Amino acid sequence: MVELKTDTSIDAMHEAGQVVARALTAVRRAADVGVSLRELDEVAHDVLREAGATSPFLGYKPSFAPTPFPAVICASVNDAIVHGIPTGYRLRDGDLLSVDCGAELGGWVGDSAISFVVGRPRAADLRLVETAEHALAAGIEAAVVGNRIGDIAHAIGSVCRAAGYGVPDGFGGHGIGRRMHEDPAVPNEGRPGRGLPLRPGLVVAIEPMLIAGGTDGFHAAPDGWTLRTNDGTRAAHVEHTVAITESGPRVLTAREEA
Repeated sequence: MVELKTDTSIDAMHEAGQVVARALTAVRRAADVGVSLRELDEVAHDVLREAGATSPFLGYKPSFAPTPFPAVICASVNDAIVHGIPTGYRLRDGDLLSVDCGAELGGWVGDSAISFVVGRPRAADLRLVETAEHALAAGIEAAVVGNRIGDIAHAIGSVCRAAGYGVPDGFGGHGIGRRMHEDPAVPNEGRPGRGLPLRPGLVVAIEPMLIAGGTDGFHAAPDGWTLRTNDGTRAAHVEHTVAITESGPRVLTAREEA
């Protein structure tokens, strides 16, 4: 069931979204060659604790997962698309890192993700991340009253495919509110003019995922959480929580640049 939020509820979600924004900014600033993924998880955890927020990721166990998720961020490196578990792995020069984070504050949830290169970047990685951000911006631009879910999906997919990148089938964004995952699903590809009409009060997480090699295949790693590209090429994942309003899309997880 799709729940439309009131203006007051959206304001409360913005508060949760700003905790996520601060956590991601802190993680990006801390990420450097030699820093472990587990250390980055603790950086994000500190931000959540300071804000009085909890993590919707920590202990989360969907039906596909063999174990509850053990951290407050997903940290996906290089060919990992999403859901990477923060381990003792220490970042290396040129690693492409995607970080996903959520926060629950006052009973409302925010969710956002960033991708960036640690150390000296390769041009191909910068292009991949830039395209992911352009796809996210296109999806947000389409999140207006009178459009449909398919318009968001089509906007995202068009940017990704035009640049020659793959799009993992079956993975995309989602509704969000009291829970991290609510209806409706927000695919990263679709036909314009199709799907649920976008109405004021609908809040969704829009999250493009791109595979550099141009293929769409992926597989689960042995940990049962991390999804990796089948062709071994790198991936990027970016995300914002967005409210549909009469005056246009409102990005609830907007952050300052690191």
